[in-house]
Amino acid sequence: MKTTAFLCSLIVAGASAFSQGSLSSFTGTHISTVMEPTVASSPRTGSSSLEMMRHRKKLAKLGKPADQRKALLRALTTEVIRHGRIKTTAVRAKAVRKHVDHMIQLGKRGDLHARRQAMAWVYDKDLVHSLFEAAPERYADRNGGYTRVLRTMPRQGDNAKMAIIELV
Repeated sequence: MKTTAFLCSLIVAGASAFSQGSLSSFTGTHISTVMEPTVASSPRTGSSSLEMMRHRKKLAKLGKPADQRKALLRALTTEVIRHGRIKTTAVRAKAVRKHVDHMIQLGKRGDLHARRQAMAWVYDKDLVHSLFEAAPERYADRNGGYTRVLRTMPRQGDNAKMAIIELV
């Protein structure tokens, strides 16, 4: 008898979720107002009235999880500073540009904290020392834009957009 009463209460509770006066847990509005078509609320036709914003979502994910992406950017930063010029995909070149510019800014600053920050990002300790020796005089007159990204021919095989990133 108790199980029958329990099942009946579940059916009544489930049916009340679809009644006219219930609240939607997602939007906080009555379901009946969500179901009604809105004529002038949305400038685009055929879209829902609930739109999410993409604030601060500009990060290029490079098709990798966060740990692999960080390792890739660290390796590319190290190689750009070591060789002065590398060839990679255009998206990777644009993503690593920010980090290379930051390392050069740290090298121009030259204090101990900047050196420790650069050592935490760049894989080669000797490269950090040479960067901190050369950057202040090489980029003394420049306040940013230490790298240049040049587009090249697409990669043969998968037609990926390629670019050369180099130090100015």
